Amino acid sequence: MGDFTSRRNVNLLPLRRLIVKKVYILFIQLSLANKGNDSTSGEAFVAPPPPTYEEAIAGVSAPCYNDVEMLTEFTWDDVNIRRVFIRKVYSILMIQLLVTVAIVALFTFCDPVKDYIQTNPGWYWASYVVFFVTYLTLSCCSAPRRQFPWNLILLAIFTLSLSYMTGMLSSFYNTKSVVMCLGITAAVCLVVTVFSFQTKLDVTSCQGILFIFCMVMFISGLVLAIVLPFQYVPWLDAIYAALGAILFTMFLAFDTQLLMGNKRYTMSPEEYVFATLNIYLDIVYIFSFFLQIFGTKRE
Repeated sequence: MGDFTSRRNVNLLPLRRLIVKKVYILFIQLSLANKGNDSTSGEAFVAPPPPTYEEAIAGVSAPCYNDVEMLTEFTWDDVNIRRVFIRKVYSILMIQLLVTVAIVALFTFCDPVKDYIQTNPGWYWASYVVFFVTYLTLSCCSAPRRQFPWNLILLAIFTLSLSYMTGMLSSFYNTKSVVMCLGITAAVCLVVTVFSFQTKLDVTSCQGILFIFCMVMFISGLVLAIVLPFQYVPWLDAIYAALGAILFTMFLAFDTQLLMGNKRYTMSPEEYVFATLNIYLDIVYIFSFFLQIFGTKRE
């Protein structure tokens, strides 16, 4: 029982800590989205006139947009920019998910690899440190996540570290349970994505509900951290996992609608790495919570 409880605590610890980080990242998302809305609340933005022929010949050009103006004054009137932005986000996301599924399959089906990672938990904590550092860097520092190719390099390191953590978590569960949870996650994410693109409901305006939900999950995580070391309560853990799955499903809808540009809050096209990171995190943690609900531990 002690070994089972310690394994359960190792698996749940990143999930609880991410609730706090998700609250902070929610404020970052809204602050980035508000930048695009502040320009439309006041006077209409007037684009500077093109340079005259004499100015072009003399090498003197009219005022141009800088990086800040491109972020704050951007509007979603250009449909082509929005389509390219969404296509770029989902292309990177597909690569991330393929890498994660491949690592999960390797850790689940290959017995030597599974035995090695389970007997060497130090690699798990090392990957968690890498995950935490790259997550904060991409979330809090705008320069690294916009500067090519460093933004993609950091995103690749982040993906590999989280994939290792997810693969180790999956190695403790039955193979059929892992495959079933992968299918459930894929179906749920597909339905939520289609719903977010088609519905007239503005999920981005429900940030207050998400914040309260995050606080509930944070307090519940503290209670579980106190209760589980003394006695494992299956139904309490199942309720926490169900609430977590609902919360990150709502975050998936929220982050998806930030890409669309026709809701209350939008995201700048320069933030394609930040948008990809959030949607990828939502999907991975939905899978992790489903694994806790429907998964069966290995004998």
